[in-house]
Amino acid sequence: MKLDTSGLESTSPFFGSGDELCPELSAAPSFSLPLSTDFDEFQKDTKATLKHAKGTTTLAFIFKEGVMVAADSRASMGGYISSQSVKKIIEINPYMLGTMAGGAADCQFWHRNLGIKCRLHELANKRRISVTGASKLLANILYSYRGMGLSVGTMIAGWDETGPGLYYVDSEGGRLKGTRFSVGSGSPYAYGVLDSGCVSISHVFMLLLNGC
Repeated sequence: MKLDTSGLESTSPFFGSGDELCPELSAAPSFSLPLSTDFDEFQKDTKATLKHAKGTTTLAFIFKEGVMVAADSRASMGGYISSQSVKKIIEINPYMLGTMAGGAADCQFWHRNLGIKCRLHELANKRRISVTGASKLLANILYSYRGMGLSVGTMIAGWDETGPGLYYVDSEGGRLKGTRFSVGSGSPYAYGVLDSGCVSISHVFMLLLNGC
C-alpha cells in the first residue's frame, strides 16, 4: 500500500538557492565574547555591577493605637525576580499577623502550621492564644528543626488581652520582644527610618517602594 504524501508537499514555487532567499538563516549563529583573559574575575565584576542594594524589607512597630506592619511584595531567586505580588504579611488568625523573610516556602508552611496550632489552643482552652504564647510556640518549633536548613525570619504581631504585642522569631529558635523590628536584606535602610523616631505613613510607603 502506497501512502499519499501530496498534501505535505509545498504548492508555492521555489526558485533560487537558500542563500538567495534568506542569508541570515543559512549563516552559522555567532555572538561576540567578552575580551577578558580572566573570565572568573570578569563574572565577579559583572555581578558587582548589577547587584542592587535592595531586597526584602518587612517592618513592624507598636504605636499607641496598636501595631503597624508593612512589607514589600517582591520575590526573587538569585538575580531572577519570580514575582512582584507576593503577600509577605500572613494572617495567623483575625487578631495576629506574621511577616515573611527568608525562604518563602519555609515561612508560609510554618505560619500555616502556627495558625492551626493557635486554633487548636483556642478550641481546647476556650480563649485565644496570646501574642507571647504564639511567638513562643513558633520559636520552640523552629528550635527543634535547628541546623536542618530552614530559612525563616519573621515577626509575630497582634493584639490580645494585654494590648499590642510584637516579637521577632528566626529559624535558629531565637525570640525577641520589642516595640519595633525590621527583617530582611533591606532592614538596615528600614532601621535608619525607624530609629529616627519620625515615622509616618508616607515614610513607610517610600521605604518599601525603594526597598522592593
